[in-house]
Amino acid sequence: MKKRSDVAVEDRWNVESLFSSQTSWKQSVKDLIKDHKEKHNWPMLHSYMGTLNQGPEQLKKALELFLGIDRQISKLYTYAHLRHDEDIANSEYKKDYEKITTLAHSFAEESAWFQPELLSLPESTLSHYLASPLLADYHFFLEKMMRLKKHTLSPENEKLIALAGQSLQTPSKAFSAINDADFKFGEVSDSSGASKPLSHATYALYIRDHDRQLRKNAFNKYCTQYEKYENTLCELLNGQVQSHLFQARSRHYPSCLNAALYPKNIETSVFHALVQAVHDRLNVHHRYMEIRKRVLNLKELHHYDIHVPLTQAVDIRMSYEEAEDLVIESVHPLGVDYQNELRRGLKQGRWVDRYENENKRSGAYSSGCYDSMPYILMNYKGILRDVFTLAHEVGHSMHSFYSCKHQPYHYSDYTIFLAEVASTFNEDLLTRLLIERSQSREEKIFLINQKIEDIRGTLFRQTMFAEFELMIHQYVEEQIPLTPDLLKKEYVKLNQTYFGPALVSDPEIAIEWARIPHFYYNFYVYQYATGISAALALANKVVKGGEKEREAYLSFLKGGSSKYPIDMLKMAGIDMTTPEPIHAAIDYFDRLLTELEELL
Repeated sequence: MKKRSDVAVEDRWNVESLFSSQTSWKQSVKDLIKDHKEKHNWPMLHSYMGTLNQGPEQLKKALELFLGIDRQISKLYTYAHLRHDEDIANSEYKKDYEKITTLAHSFAEESAWFQPELLSLPESTLSHYLASPLLADYHFFLEKMMRLKKHTLSPENEKLIALAGQSLQTPSKAFSAINDADFKFGEVSDSSGASKPLSHATYALYIRDHDRQLRKNAFNKYCTQYEKYENTLCELLNGQVQSHLFQARSRHYPSCLNAALYPKNIETSVFHALVQAVHDRLNVHHRYMEIRKRVLNLKELHHYDIHVPLTQAVDIRMSYEEAEDLVIESVHPLGVDYQNELRRGLKQGRWVDRYENENKRSGAYSSGCYDSMPYILMNYKGILRDVFTLAHEVGHSMHSFYSCKHQPYHYSDYTIFLAEVASTFNEDLLTRLLIERSQSREEKIFLINQKIEDIRGTLFRQTMFAEFELMIHQYVEEQIPLTPDLLKKEYVKLNQTYFGPALVSDPEIAIEWARIPHFYYNFYVYQYATGISAALALANKVVKGGEKEREAYLSFLKGGSSKYPIDMLKMAGIDMTTPEPIHAAIDYFDRLLTELEELL
């Protein structure tokens, strides 16, 4: 595996477009707090304290200063976290990342007075501010803030919560450190006895390999590593849930779930309706496991058998450059402008950090800020799954690109509930193109199976994760201690419920909860399932519709957070307050299974 210093420039993201060097970044940090005084990094911001009752003009000045500082910190943070993820073991990058994280928490502490002071004003004053033409550009921003009035504490208590913010991140940061930097998985052998290096990235390859012995060995060794540290990993997860509980109770929310959803104006019924809708149709998922067992001609179907393609004849691999070209072509239904912007970003702008290197963060993501290009972290290995990952992250990045281009800073950062729509939308477009071009029965089987796997992994699997996440939060709320034995027992039960009788419940699967980073993200995973349901419906509208449907979707991408997420999707033509999009996605999954069976 290459060291970071050996990675070619063209294979790295263009982080230098943010800051030309570490020295430049450090100078910008100094410039940000050049007015630093003994008690305050930003005394000018503090000077507005106690003045928000002096009229719309005063509030506008305070808002502009607050958002201006936030924007600068966002840019500094983006650079530091990208550098940190290039090489998690690099002590200089780690130090800079900690520095800007600390500074961000200091800003949260020093600005903690703003919202409670504003919300303490009389209702007549707040109504006057909302109606003021001077504040028209901030109307929805202020409206969202005012909606949180009953969950906003006094300035003193808000400051205390801000002070606790950095320490509350310790569980997730510790998990990332042990998972991405400290864990070494060694090697595994294939059916011929040859040794192969095992890492997060290669595990994703091996678990899809047609060599069953390699799959089994990789699965067992990968799980064993986490089981060795089950007590530590359990305490880290417990610490994260406890931090969510602290936030929820300190702000007087009835539950952790409510605390996570209420600020986005999403009813908890949306979460519960998702789980119920999936439970009602689990027989469809069980049917897929039966098909998989039969097609693979296995006496027993194990967890290390559920990702391998169902045909031996097709092994689609391509270079990274070929993957870029294919992804660009697949988004043709979104118009020439979308394609051209994406082509410039991938081919000229160096949006993507392409390949795995030593100590690089595992997985993939899209990141960036208002003053940067979108950045995509990849660990590209050349398999078709990586091509879909690129399409997925491109969806995020183009969503960010359009939001930042068409919205002011304070509306540019769309919520997570919307984020997974654009990413899975682009995956669906890629699937449609590949199936359309398939040149053999075997290739079509492979691609349909790939789509089935996408829906299985994003709708069924993520809903199972969401149910597990809700369960562990409810245990903590009820003061039931989280132990490795409890977590393993409940995780096995969920797997048996979701996968059905065709799949053998391997004992190793009990520890899978310990390796899922999204359990540290505070009710993130359910949004994958709602996202793919909305995305499939929207993709169908755009592909089968005309200019009106395409423009409605592009308007959604350009909207950022200028509306509540449920309203933004309604604008695009999808109502996520009903279970219909979930049922429609499962119906589509069912039809794909029927098509797969007919082809087989």
